[in-house]
Amino acid sequence: MKKQMSNLDKLTLSNDFLFKQVMLRKRICKHILEELLHTEIADITYLEAEQTIDVYPDSHGIRLDVRIADTANTHYNLEMQVKNPVNRATGKFLLPKRTRYYQAMLDTDMLQKGQDYDELSPTYIIFFCLFDFFQDSQRIYTFKKRCLENMNIELADEAVIMFLNTLGTKGDVSPDIQSLFDYINSNTITSNFTREVADTIVEIKNDKKVRDAYMTYEMRMKDLRDEAHAEGKAEGLAEGKAEGLAEGKAEGLAEGKAEGLAEGKAEEKTATAKRLLSMGLSVEDIAKATSLSVEQVETIEVE
Repeated sequence: MKKQMSNLDKLTLSNDFLFKQVMLRKRICKHILEELLHTEIADITYLEAEQTIDVYPDSHGIRLDVRIADTANTHYNLEMQVKNPVNRATGKFLLPKRTRYYQAMLDTDMLQKGQDYDELSPTYIIFFCLFDFFQDSQRIYTFKKRCLENMNIELADEAVIMFLNTLGTKGDVSPDIQSLFDYINSNTITSNFTREVADTIVEIKNDKKVRDAYMTYEMRMKDLRDEAHAEGKAEGLAEGKAEGLAEGKAEGLAEGKAEGLAEGKAEEKTATAKRLLSMGLSVEDIAKATSLSVEQVETIEVE
């Protein structure tokens, strides 16, 4: 009997879960960092994969895919970003300020009470993006703080943010990084390095512990989606109720205004009819003059 393909079997490297599992293979992760930064790294240590940082109870927690430190105490956060998130209410893209928040939370988590600011470690926040956020076709966009009045002056805060555009065509990257981009985009093996990555993925998918972990991950993601759906539904109901009340109030005001005008006009006709009756005009003539019916005129009492 043919084995049914599970959700884990269908995953590619662009999936958060599988990306994390591959980056947990030290040789692969270390090689990627060395190729990206053009430097040799003696060794790396995993601080905690997929770590959630909540610095304050009321703060917005962040879930990190992979967080690493090397022997020089430089810290790295590697993230896979498949979609370009946007705030539906404002229409603004979220990725730039997401990196700002990540950096702030990493620094706050890193600096212990009583430590000086210069004890903050150098950091690299690295996003693997399956889209070109800046629309300039660069393979890598590297950001450091510089003085606008003199771009040669750099603020040496040792914080670097890198966006890796897997679709890029400009700028030099090593052959292994380009082959990794090709593999992420199309699952195509074009080098010994991506062959190693592909073989590692097969090994990961056959690991029972990983399969069990993925089942737990799927259930957690489903719970989060259900919670988000429930919250969205509650917010939608609340907003709908508020809009309904506002519309009801507006409709009530409009109806009240219309009724008030109608009543005022009717009272004016009645007053005119009274004056004409007191002058001795016939009921029929008064009805014609005021657009009232004969019956209505006959019910009017002259004081």
